[in-house]
Amino acid sequence: MRIGIDVGGTKIEAVAIDDSGDIRLRRRVATPRGDYEATLRAIADLVDGFKVELWEPCTVGVGIPGTISPATGWVKNANSVWLIDKPLDRDLERLVGQPLRFSNDANCFALSEATDGAAAGAAVVFGVIVGTGTGGGIIVHGRVLEGRHHIAGEWGHNPLPWPERDEWPGPTCYCGRTGCIETFLSGPGLSRAYHLRTAQVVDAAEIVRRAEHEEPAAAQVLAKYEHRMARALASVINLLDPDVIVLGGGLSNIDRLYANVPRLWAPFVFSDRATTPLVKAAHGDSSGVRGAAWLW
Repeated sequence: MRIGIDVGGTKIEAVAIDDSGDIRLRRRVATPRGDYEATLRAIADLVDGFKVELWEPCTVGVGIPGTISPATGWVKNANSVWLIDKPLDRDLERLVGQPLRFSNDANCFALSEATDGAAAGAAVVFGVIVGTGTGGGIIVHGRVLEGRHHIAGEWGHNPLPWPERDEWPGPTCYCGRTGCIETFLSGPGLSRAYHLRTAQVVDAAEIVRRAEHEEPAAAQVLAKYEHRMARALASVINLLDPDVIVLGGGLSNIDRLYANVPRLWAPFVFSDRATTPLVKAAHGDSSGVRGAAWLW
């Protein structure tokens, strides 16, 4: 049996899956925001509870925001800032009492979809999360590509490619730079673009609803969003040339992306043809936690 843990900013989710990929148990608890020790205990309690219920040996994989630095052994690049500069892997292994495997949450998402989801059977998969933030993960022949610094796939913190006049230097990102892809393609990035055009503050879902009802401002902002995503993903295709790109996160529910973005990226892809499939995640919100389980 495989246990997967997805450590999110607002919730911690745990699942137990069998060899066929069926979920046997699922639990969610609120994340103790700002409290590192309480976060450790919450994760350990979930694992211990599963072990009692399942009454069989279990592997445990953990998906986290950010990653564990190979240089220091501490968490880095996490938007759950109370985890930063903490030896999460060692502390959690001590509490749980067995070896664990850790990876970035976007890597876990991509691994889930490459294993038994929308990209099952593909040799090279790029998984994209577009939600509160923007992240990416790379799977090659069924395994996570971590990279030398454990930052492979950190697509959201590159600058938006081929910027237009109104896109440079771009919004300030929490990473300290400006013009990051995340500042344009995240949910807050879409809301910001609409606010700049209308002075109204609405969330991404409402912008999509207004575009469907043919509100001109919403339609224009969403069309611009698609063009930005197309340019950003074209740079991935030029560098990695994946067999398939999978979208997850809240904005992946915008159905028109799957037809419009591949059409728009074609001029930016350095090839005579651009046939890379863009597909929606098969496991939805469960992909991250399932991928954590598949780390073993």
